[in-house]
Amino acid sequence: MTKGEIYAISISSARGQLKKEVPEANIIENHGIENDGHAGDWGRQITCLDWASVQRINKDRHLNAGPGDFAENILINGLNLSGLAAGSRIKIADQVILEVTQVSKEDHPSVVSRTFGVSLLPSEGLFCRVTKGGKIKKGDSVQIL
Repeated sequence: MTKGEIYAISISSARGQLKKEVPEANIIENHGIENDGHAGDWGRQITCLDWASVQRINKDRHLNAGPGDFAENILINGLNLSGLAAGSRIKIADQVILEVTQVSKEDHPSVVSRTFGVSLLPSEGLFCRVTKGGKIKKGDSVQIL
């Protein structure tokens, strides 16, 4: 079983904003991250992105984007997320379980594309529902179930 780790956790108070990094978060079952604008009763409660993708786009586009700049909630380091599909499950730390509901999304002009000229979520974002909540922090283990 391959394991990665949380590189960063980021939240914003409302949709349509870049997110700010936080050291830890409370993940609420069937809701999302406490105090995040994307939390709620829908299929895109938490967004995950591969840290390697951010590093690649920074190099390719000569950017200096960091945690939250692509509007993701959780940046994951050390796991290849590209093979995941809807229905895949991700375990974080000892208890949090996310279920992938959608891979990528419709592309539209967003604060991310206006700020950086490129967006990763339309092509590489993992959109998830929380099936089991708990506390998470930077550095916690992440595994694909």
